Amino acid sequence: MELGIEGNTALVIASSSGLGWASAEALAREGVNVVINGRDEERLNEAVDRLGKVARGRVTGIPGDISKEEELRKLVNETVREFGRLDHLVTCAGGPPGKPFMETSDEEWYAAYDMLVMSVVRLVRMSAEHLRESRGNIVCITSVSVKESIENLVLSNSVRMGVIGLVKTLSRELGPDVRVNAVLPGAHETPRMEQLINKAVTRGDVSSYDEGLARWSGDVPLGRIGRPEELGEVVAFLCSRRASYLNGISLPIDGGSSRSNL
Repeated sequence: MELGIEGNTALVIASSSGLGWASAEALAREGVNVVINGRDEERLNEAVDRLGKVARGRVTGIPGDISKEEELRKLVNETVREFGRLDHLVTCAGGPPGKPFMETSDEEWYAAYDMLVMSVVRLVRMSAEHLRESRGNIVCITSVSVKESIENLVLSNSVRMGVIGLVKTLSRELGPDVRVNAVLPGAHETPRMEQLINKAVTRGDVSSYDEGLARWSGDVPLGRIGRPEELGEVVAFLCSRRASYLNGISLPIDGGSSRSNL
């Protein structure tokens, strides 16, 4: 399917690995010029090299901490300076610490809010006029935890809800010039997931990586967890002309594991 986005420019946040990287890869394969971002400059450079091997457009990396306003402004300004336009903003962030409510400090609440919500607020504020000019779009990668709370993830369960409210609000305030949507990933085999499973093996909770993977897959109707590229391809589709009437949606990508009716 021709997505009609070749030659566009995308800024993909927190994209040196994981679901952000998979989204950047899917866009790059479609001929989009992609700017990726991460805090670790060495890992970011490696990610740029990997993307360059599959990209049909140009790829560049800009290091930065998404919890810092001045570094977000640098990301947007350098993207527009480099490519002369901004068509797609894809927001992403790592998961906050997994803890129950009574063990979570005020500092952790504020840090999670800065990382998960204020990074999106600031990026949209800085990007809105560029996106209006290009009649572009925004895709926010959040989590299925906004639909069904996950045990011991009080920060993700609570704070990410703010992004969903923001997405719905922006879909009306920025329309018709800019479309705004969210994707809600369930378990995917990202480096973070691999790390969690390997820690479970080390603790003796499971005997092998395959057993750990099977446990994560146990409640998924499709019988497996997701591959990052499967989410990335949905993000690319939402950025495309083929999704031109999708606005203000929050789309679970979880293999059917959510039991929520809505």
